[in-house]
Amino acid sequence: MAINKLIILKNKEEAARRAAEIFVEAIQRKPNLVLGLPTGKTFVPIYREIVKLCGKKKISFAGVKTFNLDEYFGLKFGDKRSFRYYMNRNFFSKAGMGEGKIFMLNGDVKDFRRECLDYEREIRKAGGIDLLFLGIGLNGHIGFNEPGSSFASRTRRVKLTESTRKSNAVGVPGYALTMGIGTILGARKIVLVATGRNKSLVVRKIINGEITTRVPASALRRHKNTTVILDKDAASGLKNNKKI
Repeated sequence: MAINKLIILKNKEEAARRAAEIFVEAIQRKPNLVLGLPTGKTFVPIYREIVKLCGKKKISFAGVKTFNLDEYFGLKFGDKRSFRYYMNRNFFSKAGMGEGKIFMLNGDVKDFRRECLDYEREIRKAGGIDLLFLGIGLNGHIGFNEPGSSFASRTRRVKLTESTRKSNAVGVPGYALTMGIGTILGARKIVLVATGRNKSLVVRKIINGEITTRVPASALRRHKNTTVILDKDAASGLKNNKKI
């Protein structure tokens, strides 16, 4: 089993532009698109390119709904470490997204099980996710599905590994709420973006290695419509470095 499409570009700037083009083209085809969105350093330039491209092409977000992948457990929306703050700063406020169209997990809840069940219900109510973008952690996590996560897992609370906490930000909580791998694989189309030589080892495991819960992102090879966008540094460890 293999990734459906692999795109290798010269640098992270070109990778960001290609991801933005896929994003905008999808909205042009379907104005009421349901999107799954990530956070992380990789997506800061991507959101910048999306906002720029949407302005040029006069794309409207009026009919678009978004569901974010995850949120830290125990942080309020206004906390600068939260993904709500990240999304508002890097995308929502600049794209003119209406609050009624934005869905994010609330990490500041006591009943996290109910929050996760309600999130799954909202995704189903929206008709499912049409296009979901992903980054990837150095240990192969997608969303916050750490190694060992079931490929059938749904939205839930998870314990973060120490390596994930260190690579993300200083002082982040030890738990998070995240879409499960099963939830992610339910998206009609998935686009994973990875840039930088530090991602080359995990990219090689995803593309060339075995499909295993030890590398959560390897589950994407079981999906029918997944595109992987890499810059040449992230692709440097691939066998033969060929596009597929």
